[in-house]
Amino acid sequence: MAYQPERPVTFTGRKTLVPAAVAVVLIAAALLVRPARVDDDARPPGPSERAASAVGMGAPAAQVDLTALIDDREKWLRGHEDDHGSWAVLGAAYLEQSRRGPDAAWYPKAERAFKRSLDLRPAEKGNFDAMTGMGALANARGDFVTGKKWGELVRAQSPRRWTAYPVLVDAYTGVGEYKAAEAALERLLELRPGLAAYSKAAQVYRDRGWREDAAVAMEQAAGAAKTPAEKAYCLYRLGELAWERGEAAEALRFFEGALRTDPAQDQALGGKARALAAMGRSGEAVRDYRMALGRSPVPQLALELGELLQASGREDEARAADGPYAMLGVLAAKGTANGVNESVVLGLYEADHGDPADAVRRLTAEWARHRSVPVADALGWALHRAGDDEEALEYAKKATDLGLRSAEFAYHRAQIERGLGDVASARRDLQLALRTNPRFSPVRAPLARQALSRLGEPAGGGPDNVQPKGPWVAPDMSQYIVPAKPKH
Repeated sequence: MAYQPERPVTFTGRKTLVPAAVAVVLIAAALLVRPARVDDDARPPGPSERAASAVGMGAPAAQVDLTALIDDREKWLRGHEDDHGSWAVLGAAYLEQSRRGPDAAWYPKAERAFKRSLDLRPAEKGNFDAMTGMGALANARGDFVTGKKWGELVRAQSPRRWTAYPVLVDAYTGVGEYKAAEAALERLLELRPGLAAYSKAAQVYRDRGWREDAAVAMEQAAGAAKTPAEKAYCLYRLGELAWERGEAAEALRFFEGALRTDPAQDQALGGKARALAAMGRSGEAVRDYRMALGRSPVPQLALELGELLQASGREDEARAADGPYAMLGVLAAKGTANGVNESVVLGLYEADHGDPADAVRRLTAEWARHRSVPVADALGWALHRAGDDEEALEYAKKATDLGLRSAEFAYHRAQIERGLGDVASARRDLQLALRTNPRFSPVRAPLARQALSRLGEPAGGGPDNVQPKGPWVAPDMSQYIVPAKPKH
């Protein structure tokens, strides 16, 4: 069949009632709506047009608009199977849907759409939309090595194509190449300052421990947001930053603001549950965790709910056959079947609630692929739980020395140091964990306080107890004084 250009996205007249914020989908300019023509009327953009424009600019799209876009492209492609541009658009829409919905099957659908586009127009002929989409898809699945390859391929062929750089920021971060991530961010800010770039800046700054800079960058992203979906996403991210600073009430305010702006902001619902738990409102937190898992079930939320139930004296409920720990395994298996990498969350679960030796094996294999800070922390903790504190400390240092301020990471390192008998370092890092976020975990924050109490105060001595034994006498400095030369 001869190639036919993509038809314009049609206007359906449906209104956007419940937009949903999601992580950005970074697809190239082919996803943008067509430019206005002289004979165009003054109709507002339709739902599918709005979604195509949003994902093309690297911004969250509303759920109803995204659904309209998927329906529109699928119908078009039934009669125009050789339209490589529409296959790339459809893949981008599937990828966005996978990030917002509970069905991991969207990932394989996105992959098939991108590959179909590449079959029709190969990478060597400059199919940048599908190439960038494949990189974003790999990152979303946690396969950052593959994401890096696709991002670098796009950059090599078209260095000024801005959509390659968000993919590279995520990929370099995932493989632990943080300097390269900073360089990619600088290029992105130069080429395309805006919501996508400022969001990535907040991510990079947060990873380096520059919390104030991260908050400012996210506020810039919020200032650049134009739709309710975009604004809600930014509020959610600001809530996450506040939570990591230990400001549970401030985080709750941001999460609730995100949900008021966009009731379908599922990530904010999970964040709200976490903040409520930190504030001692465990009943409300359990309710919101269950709601979040019902709308967007991900293993991390199941782990958090299980630990909250455990900390509340409801461990039997957490470990029941239909409880959150069992749900975690089911969700992780489903994600793995669809190409999603769940190694870190599974490793942490096994280290704390299952088989630490299995966690070590799983995370050692993950470290061989992705040498990032979260993997280093998880592997160090698994080694500690398995009884190997000497090797564990090496990974704990890799997790904390970059600068990321994480109460969880500091707690893990402190317990490893305590196991090695390094009381001073353990005390320092326990204090750091509780100072960073005193309620970072319903299970481990109380354990941190107990451990710190057992360690007690440092032994006496030091500058406060160094006193002169007698009255101070000025030293004789005459031997160091050089006589002035006589004037002639």
